[in-house]
Amino acid sequence: MSGLLFVVSAASGTGKTSLVKALLERVSNLHVSVSHTTRPQRPGELDGVHYHFTGKEDFIAQVAQGNFIEYAEVFGNYYGTAFATVRDQLAKGHDVLLEIDWQGAEQVRKLFPESRQIFILPPSQFDLRQRLSNRGTDSVEVIEHRLSCAVEDMRQYSNFDYIILNDDFNKALHDLESVINANRLTQGQQAKRHQELIQKLITPQSPDA
Repeated sequence: MSGLLFVVSAASGTGKTSLVKALLERVSNLHVSVSHTTRPQRPGELDGVHYHFTGKEDFIAQVAQGNFIEYAEVFGNYYGTAFATVRDQLAKGHDVLLEIDWQGAEQVRKLFPESRQIFILPPSQFDLRQRLSNRGTDSVEVIEHRLSCAVEDMRQYSNFDYIILNDDFNKALHDLESVINANRLTQGQQAKRHQELIQKLITPQSPDA
């Protein structure tokens, strides 16, 4: 049995990470692949939990060895998803979710065309600017630069299978969960998961069976 691969992407400040965190508390057998990154570790972050914090030279060496399904440079730092981790989880029948940017999603699409890709949009640019400002960690110039990049990122929406509008958090979470569940209920997935039961159901039996 092989699991399903889901990709969730969004522009910075859209609320992707919060939605994914809440989703994991509601959906069983869904594993998030922990990405590797060269960016500095922030207070409260744990290595191997939030990210695998990796030196730049080591990261580049792993790229050369083909160890990543996808990788990208974002605001001067590298991010990547380890191929072996995802492959092993899928082989065990676990569903895997990748929380990555659109560049990474594009690379995953080429290697795993069967992956289901979800893009999250904010309700407005004004709302997105407010979210970026409320972080309280960046200057006005940095915020405006991130907003400009976010607009470019959002133009990639047409390459994704599903679009979720994060206007109301609970509704967006429900929509995200619905996408996961709907894909688990396809004929192909159900036939694999319940192969023995289905075979019994469609095999003629005697009245005493």
